[in-house]
Amino acid sequence: MASLIPDSTPAEIRLGILLTASAALLLPVLDASAKWLGENHGIPAGEIALARFALQALLSLPLLLRQEGLAGLRPSDLGLNLFRGVLLALGSLFFFMALKAMPIADAIAIFFVEPMMITILSAVMLGERIGWRRSLAVLTGFIGALIVIRPNFAVLGLVAVLPALSAVSLAIYLVLGRKLSRGSSPLSMHLYAGIGGTLFLAAIIVAGARLDVPELMLVMPDGAIVWSLMFLVGLIGMIGHLMFGYAYRMAPGSVLAPFGYFEIVTATLFGLVLFGDFPDAMKWLGIAIIMASGVYIVWRENVVGKRQPVAEAMMPEANPHP
Repeated sequence: MASLIPDSTPAEIRLGILLTASAALLLPVLDASAKWLGENHGIPAGEIALARFALQALLSLPLLLRQEGLAGLRPSDLGLNLFRGVLLALGSLFFFMALKAMPIADAIAIFFVEPMMITILSAVMLGERIGWRRSLAVLTGFIGALIVIRPNFAVLGLVAVLPALSAVSLAIYLVLGRKLSRGSSPLSMHLYAGIGGTLFLAAIIVAGARLDVPELMLVMPDGAIVWSLMFLVGLIGMIGHLMFGYAYRMAPGSVLAPFGYFEIVTATLFGLVLFGDFPDAMKWLGIAIIMASGVYIVWRENVVGKRQPVAEAMMPEANPHP
């Protein structure tokens, strides 16, 4: 996740930090809303994810047309942009299903293995070399994730692994995004990710209804609160992703990455206040290990990127949330 921006000004770095920290603190509102919709109103995870991506596409379109005109509707690779939307939709679906069954802070902590997934996938898909230091950090991060997963797995079974699967989906989404970083703007990529995610989720919901899969069905939202929360999920998802995308264009990833972990602050707060959940000491240990490993990996990739400036390691939409 090394930056391709060698000359970020102090003002750009400060703004990048502000955007990253603000987005990280904001996104757990999306998670809390999705969890509340699933637990208290019986809204299936697929329907919540569909609302999130449909609203992303609808809200992104006028912004794109206003800023870039019709030219913004012509991405560098339409198929790959749409496919990235499918990956992001899968990640959101897995994450929302996990939120319905487990505490927000636990799900986010497990999802924080995403930087480690990106490191592995960059080697597999892009042929990037991983040194022993980053390999050790990846292993350490997985140990931290296992510490968080362990008690959840004993109670929930395979559901406890869903945040990790979400991280895999988002990591592939971000690695593929490297191929598009020079030919598409964040808004254009955001729009087509929303369209791709919407089409994919609509298709699997139709199939889910035929197969009678509870989390892949549609129910009619009942009441203004439910409709408002559905809208909030889509709005915050769009705003948070754009904030991360622009932040990583302004400042190096090694500077911004630690501020992405601010998510655990509001996630823990919402979990405690709204759902009565609070991580125990062992989970905090696992969270700390994951965060430390992730920060080290991003820092190390930035160091390697400076030694090899020809490598395109800048994420166009680097963000730690589905």
